[in-house]
Formats: sequence, C-alpha cells, structure tokens
Amino acid sequence: MDVISEWLSKETLILLDGAMGTMLFQSGLTSGDSPEEWNIKNPEVVQKIHRSYLEAGSDLLTTNSFGGSRFRLQLHGLDKNVHEINLLAAQNAKIVSEEFDRPILLAGSIGPSGELLSPLGTLTSKEASEGFAEQGKALVDGGVDLLLFETFSALEEVEAGINGIRAVSDIPIAVTMSFDTAGRTMMGISGKEMAEKLCVLDIVAVGANCGANLQDTHAALLEIKSSAGDTPLISRANAGIPQWKGDALHYDGTPEAMASFAMNSYESGASLIGGCCGTTPEHLSIMNRTLRNAVI
Repeated sequence: MDVISEWLSKETLILLDGAMGTMLFQSGLTSGDSPEEWNIKNPEVVQKIHRSYLEAGSDLLTTNSFGGSRFRLQLHGLDKNVHEINLLAAQNAKIVSEEFDRPILLAGSIGPSGELLSPLGTLTSKEASEGFAEQGKALVDGGVDLLLFETFSALEEVEAGINGIRAVSDIPIAVTMSFDTAGRTMMGISGKEMAEKLCVLDIVAVGANCGANLQDTHAALLEIKSSAGDTPLISRANAGIPQWKGDALHYDGTPEAMASFAMNSYESGASLIGGCCGTTPEHLSIMNRTLRNAVI
C-alpha cells in the first residue's frame, strides 16, 4: 500500500501546505533569483517556512524544488547543481518534520520544464524524461515519501516525467495540473482528459493546483473526479486572484475565503487539500481548523 492510501485508510484528510515562493519573497527573495538556490544559501529560512506550515496544521510538506530541474536551473547557471539543490530541498523539509511528534509526509515538488516538447518545441520526450529522472532521484535520495508533479499543462510532459522517474525509482507519484483557460490547461487539456490519461499510470493522487481563480479550479476538480475512479483527489488553488500593489504581487483570497474553498473541495470529494500561490500559514491555520471541525 502506498503512503497516500495508507494515510487515507486511517484518516479522511491530508492537509497540504501552502506557497513556498510567496513566503520566500516575503523573506527577501527578489524577482529573477532562484528560489531553489535558497536550499543552499539560506536553509534556515526554508526550514522556517516549512516549520510555519506544520505549526499551522499541515500533514504534508512540499519541498522547495519546484524549479529544481536542469531545465529551470540552467536559467540561473545552476544546472550543474541539480543533485545538490534537490537533495538539500528534501533534507530541509525532513529536518523540520523530525521536530514534530506526529506523522508528516514529504512530497518532492517537480514543476514543468518551461519548454515545449517536440514537435511543438525542441525538447524531446527522452530529454524530458532524463531531466525529471535526475531531479526525482535526488529528491528520493534526500528522503521524500512521494513525488508531486505540479502546475503542468501538457500531458506529454507529465508522461515523460513519470516514465523518467519509473526508470530510477518506484516511489509513489502524484500529479496536479493548472486549469486557467476556459476550464482547460494552457495546452488545452480538460480535467476529464487528464484523469482518463493519468489514472491508468499507477499514480497515487490526481488533481488541480494554481489556476486562474477558485471557481475554475473547483470546476476542474469536479471534471477530474468524474473520470478519476478511486484515485484520491488533490485540491490546491491559489489564494484568490493576484493583483499588483506597487512592486509587489498580492492575492485577494482571505483566509476565510480559502477555508470556504477548502470545505467545498472536501465536500466535493477531495482528500488532499492545501493552497498554492499566495497561500500563507495564516490561510492554512484557518483552513485546518475549518476542515478538522468538519471531519470530526
């Protein structure tokens, strides 16, 4: 039995964490810098953010490795540091999890390459598989319990990633895609198509994250549910809609609004619920209280 199924055989909910990038920007990360490099340069800050989510009630920590593939790190001249950065991302989360006297899951975050696969682009499926395998192996070496492919928009890229991971590890894999264009991903994939294609690939959970707004993310979740069978559902929306205030990006979703969304997700069948961009420990704390009261 995989770690997600084992947890859900005893509990009805896994509360995920919130945004890493949002919290890093609040801690001094500047636009254009690599968030993942902070695993090396400022591990205490990364660990503090993880700790704040566990204190807010999260059951699962997502590593600071969303852009940790060679494809994204090369933009910062860090593509030779893939293993080190991802290993430390996992270890930073693990160090904090061991401070708490309760079960905590560690998910290794893997984001999209930022490139288009052939024939639309120049990245081949083989190259994508190799790159995601390299990142995934480092996260596994660091001690994560599962890998989470998140914010993807192309099914071909997800499949290449899963194939790459399966060549180096049998670790559980979960997948979320971002639905932000008329109920579809940027590459035109519907929630129904996503579930039909991915739920036969031995993934342990499937769902929606990020997205244009709460309503569209919830609609995508319902579509995914219609074709996901018994695969557990993930709901992890942004904290509302982003708005520029001066030179900073803010999200208009209040903790109360996110708690309401979390309840809607739970009542719609999601069992892994958290927040994406703009979601802070304050949001998670109220989401936790609201969901736990409902579960009890």
